[in-house]
Amino acid sequence: MATLNSRIPEGSLGEKWTNHKNSIRLVNPANKRNIDIIIVGTGLAGSSAAASFAEMGYNVKAFCFQDSPRRAHSIAAQGGINAAKNYQNDGDSTYRLFYDTIKGGDYRSREANVYRLAEVSANIIDQCVAQGVPFARDYGGLLDNRSFGGVLVSRTFYAKGQTGQQLLLGAYSALSRQISKGKVQMYNRHEMMDVVLVDGQCRGIIARNLVTGEIERHGAHAVVLASGGYGNVFYLSTNAMGSNGSAAWKAHRKGAYFANPCFTQIHPTCIPVSGDYQSKLTLMSESLRNDGRIWVPKKKEHVEAIRNGSMRPENLAEEDRDYYLERRYPSFGNLVPRDVASRAAKERCDEGFGVNKTGEAVFLDFSSAIMRYGKTEANVQGVKNPSEAQMQKMGEDVVRAKYGNLFEMYEKITDDNPYQTPMKIYPAVHYTMGGLWVDYNLMTNVPGLYATGESNFSDHGANRLGASALMQGLADGYFVIPYTVGEYLADDIRTGPINTNTPEFEVAEKEVKDRIKGFLNSNGKTPVDEFHRRLGRIMWDKCGMARNEQGLKSAISEIQALREEFYRDVKVPGRAEEFNPELEKAGRVADFMELGELMCRDALERNESCGGHFREEYQTEEGEALRDDENYAYVAAWEYTGMPAEAKLHKEELVFENVELKQRSYK
Repeated sequence: MATLNSRIPEGSLGEKWTNHKNSIRLVNPANKRNIDIIIVGTGLAGSSAAASFAEMGYNVKAFCFQDSPRRAHSIAAQGGINAAKNYQNDGDSTYRLFYDTIKGGDYRSREANVYRLAEVSANIIDQCVAQGVPFARDYGGLLDNRSFGGVLVSRTFYAKGQTGQQLLLGAYSALSRQISKGKVQMYNRHEMMDVVLVDGQCRGIIARNLVTGEIERHGAHAVVLASGGYGNVFYLSTNAMGSNGSAAWKAHRKGAYFANPCFTQIHPTCIPVSGDYQSKLTLMSESLRNDGRIWVPKKKEHVEAIRNGSMRPENLAEEDRDYYLERRYPSFGNLVPRDVASRAAKERCDEGFGVNKTGEAVFLDFSSAIMRYGKTEANVQGVKNPSEAQMQKMGEDVVRAKYGNLFEMYEKITDDNPYQTPMKIYPAVHYTMGGLWVDYNLMTNVPGLYATGESNFSDHGANRLGASALMQGLADGYFVIPYTVGEYLADDIRTGPINTNTPEFEVAEKEVKDRIKGFLNSNGKTPVDEFHRRLGRIMWDKCGMARNEQGLKSAISEIQALREEFYRDVKVPGRAEEFNPELEKAGRVADFMELGELMCRDALERNESCGGHFREEYQTEEGEALRDDENYAYVAAWEYTGMPAEAKLHKEELVFENVELKQRSYK
């Protein structure tokens, strides 16, 4: 078993990052002009890193498969971004953000990385305000905050219900400035097909122009993957349809270890599945749990009446409603972490209390918040003895100002007015905590290959707290990797431009072309989407919100059989030398087939429950996740050896010196 060197600096927790920055090797500004860096992915992590590198003087090539970086899935993170500024004077601090993140991840993340994330969080807000991001402000003009799940403070900065979009526009403006200066070459509609190693170092990529089909070689002294997560392995997820794990998986096949692949997050507030025709799901922001109360009827007869339409949910008496999160977790109520809220919803629906026709939905109700805000607004406006209708109207106006675009989106999709009747929600696949293994510098075990944002495993353990994805992406891109990349590139100041006319690039290009030919020459009859849908069903049923040994073993066998059928019977029309979306999908689904099997194997090996990894054999009497810290307090880093069934497990033991390992409680 290989020794994983995480390169965590010595010293106390609060001094590690400062000491590391003070001792890290630097690249002279004049030498940076001679060094090339490739960025794959231009969401928040990628755009911020590309802009930062270019501002520092490096030459940057940035690749995205969309037509513009503005299309990145980062825009879908609607609810907010965490930062420990304590503007609300409610006791927040860097340490509290660190502790909440460690606890929320069920003690399966590195202390040093998480503390650094909390430490730089405040800088992110200042950076984004300077870029013009229109964060919400309170009456006095100060930046406003709201709460998210898993915490007892308000530390989430937001821009109505479109925070991710506004943050991405800020990063995109910084990126665009560098593009106009010629320091960033932007390659839109390009997909990374492989990474190229020369003498064990990552020295470039093979890319495909998705418009013309041309295969291209691109050399660089370092490659940074910022390509997002792999939630679409489940087919139905809250991810954009184009989101995929192929860039990370290609790196894994070239030697980069894949860490904790089974740690996937189920988000509790998704619009429920409505039929087999769906290709994706829509997320309702977790910010809605600030004011929305989650419930199901207490009695089965009321459930049946609501399902068949003979009763409107808003007409059900208060005493007949089960606010089950408030009942089970009185301290946190509706703001328990995502994994806890998701399992609680599943438990109620499994017991027959689901409120839609499929039995897989619960209510998210704003009626109490609307009346509460309405009463307060009436006092502010000096309206004495307001009627219920007046309070309803004024309360709706307040809620509309905070969440209006989210409510509009829900009504357009469901044709229900959430101001008048409760929303229906159900858990769905959302984020992936697993990803490429990286050290403290965010470099994989392959020298010169880095991973940032959701494409690495480093900060969230077994469950990500809400509003922490945007925080990590911008922290990695603006404040971490611009420092740490110099440690590696300091040895490259005399290397000169990377030559792409070498045997290593030739072999990698040939492998890519051969793979493409294999898909196009298949004589099958089944569309790619059909295989993806079947894979997703296996993953959701047997490696989804709950897993068990028998189901995981069955899933592995089924995926292996499905993969054989895929290569035998897939139909990929069109040609390689043209715009061919089906060819794109075929490559990504082929990667998902292998990744899905590794996820199941990782889940099978981890004989405990923690965060989003819930093994039914390991739970407390109250149905909560039961960890095994003695045997499983480690990062599972998998080495590719040919097939997922033969992957080799390496372990990075997690050391906790600043927090006490204990059973999570949100009661």
